[in-house]
Amino acid sequence: MTETIIYWDSFTYKHWKVNLAATNNGLCFLGTHHSSYDELVKWCKKQFPNSHILENSSQLLPYEEELVEYFEGKRKKFTFSFDIRGTSFQMDVWEALNQIPYGQTKCYSDIAHMIGNPKAVRAVGTAIGKNPLSIIIPCHRVLGKNGTLTGYSGGLDVKELLLQHEGIPYKK
Repeated sequence: MTETIIYWDSFTYKHWKVNLAATNNGLCFLGTHHSSYDELVKWCKKQFPNSHILENSSQLLPYEEELVEYFEGKRKKFTFSFDIRGTSFQMDVWEALNQIPYGQTKCYSDIAHMIGNPKAVRAVGTAIGKNPLSIIIPCHRVLGKNGTLTGYSGGLDVKELLLQHEGIPYKK
């Protein structure tokens, strides 16, 4: 088995702190404020068991540039490729999340219906919690059925910032 090289970098833009990791095939991890380098390493080693992690800011620059454009309000959709791993169910959920337009929301049951499994609402929530590319795969756009703020693996404070950034109303 050949070794996968994973490049990582951390950057701060205004009040946003971001940890990124990518393979030669695309972005594989994004963590925000509450994530750490150790979390990035643990996740990458689990998803890419035969990997070597190298700090390389120039390799992550295209991803950082699009994120800065998003933070500045100039970008509503990301164009780069992903290299993410998950079960087929998780991949279906993450693809459904990617279909939620900027500034709009869905609830968990909407996502379950989108993937053709309307009874899997709880499983959808679990899959959303495993999303390795928060912000990019917009799990922050999923609210409770009545528009309430619900869990977010990156911290509810970060979810609130993202919703406010996109002008999305929500209930606490």
